Amino acid sequence: MLEPVVGVLDIGGTKTAAGLVDRGGAVLARSRQPTPAAAGAEAVLATAGALLESLSQSRPDLRLAALGVGSAGVIDPDTGIVLGATDALPGWAGTDLRGALAASTGVPVAVRNDVHAHALGEAAHGAGAGHPSMLFVAVGTGIGGALVVRQMPGGLLTGAHAAAGHVGHVPSTHAAGLACTCGGTGHLEALASGPGLVAELERRTGQEVTDLRDVAARAAAGDTAAREVVELGGRAVGAVVGGLVNVLDPSIVVVGGGVANLGARWWDALREAASAEVMPAVRGTPLVASSLGDEAALLGAASLAWDLVEQEASLG
Repeated sequence: MLEPVVGVLDIGGTKTAAGLVDRGGAVLARSRQPTPAAAGAEAVLATAGALLESLSQSRPDLRLAALGVGSAGVIDPDTGIVLGATDALPGWAGTDLRGALAASTGVPVAVRNDVHAHALGEAAHGAGAGHPSMLFVAVGTGIGGALVVRQMPGGLLTGAHAAAGHVGHVPSTHAAGLACTCGGTGHLEALASGPGLVAELERRTGQEVTDLRDVAARAAAGDTAAREVVELGGRAVGAVVGGLVNVLDPSIVVVGGGVANLGARWWDALREAASAEVMPAVRGTPLVASSLGDEAALLGAASLAWDLVEQEASLG
């Protein structure tokens, strides 16, 4: 008899990851590809489908029971439709993710925002495990967040318009005048995301900067401008995190994403800025790094998929 597993997809503006996960949370197979964002929604879906198909063929001993998806954009958790997306994924808004993937796989599909899925994984298996509430902030190609509260149905605050957690789209004095991918101006993401830091270093030096790894390499080599940009990004994120702690009072704050790998200079600036903003009553709130990295998004999506399996079993 074939062992049941769930498929998982993590669809972001830069990369798409897929995996097969058993009921205990073990990732039995995984793969990833660059997201063909500029090619449009059909190309992104085709890439995701091909990754899943390849994994399924590589493990003929496993049976796909359901699919959990974390995707960039504002996702309607009831329909699986992308309600909105930034320029990082052109044409993504309006995509019926659940419908398209259910048709191609033949299994039930659950879809959430990618950062929401990441937060669920981190809360269950990572740095947030055991805490009654967790604020998760992901700083990467974009900046997102999620509030996980175990006593809430589903454990996750999605909001009245399914848009809760867009930490990158709050005003930041450090980003004043900068255009944001959402169409606004002066939002945190315009400065402190990976592309935002690259653009800031280009503005300061007048030189072409390849990507975030280039920023990190220059900072590590002692480049003054690069070090200042890394610190600025950390301060900008930290100031917003401190304000959110005042509003939400979580039991722990977990920060992840590619930018969080910039090292001690970024983290020191973030923690100093957050500490300067928090009220005395919440000053002891732990602020830690994600312990799972990209694995968290896969495990969070898997939890959604296993919930579907259990729902179908209870109805059958």
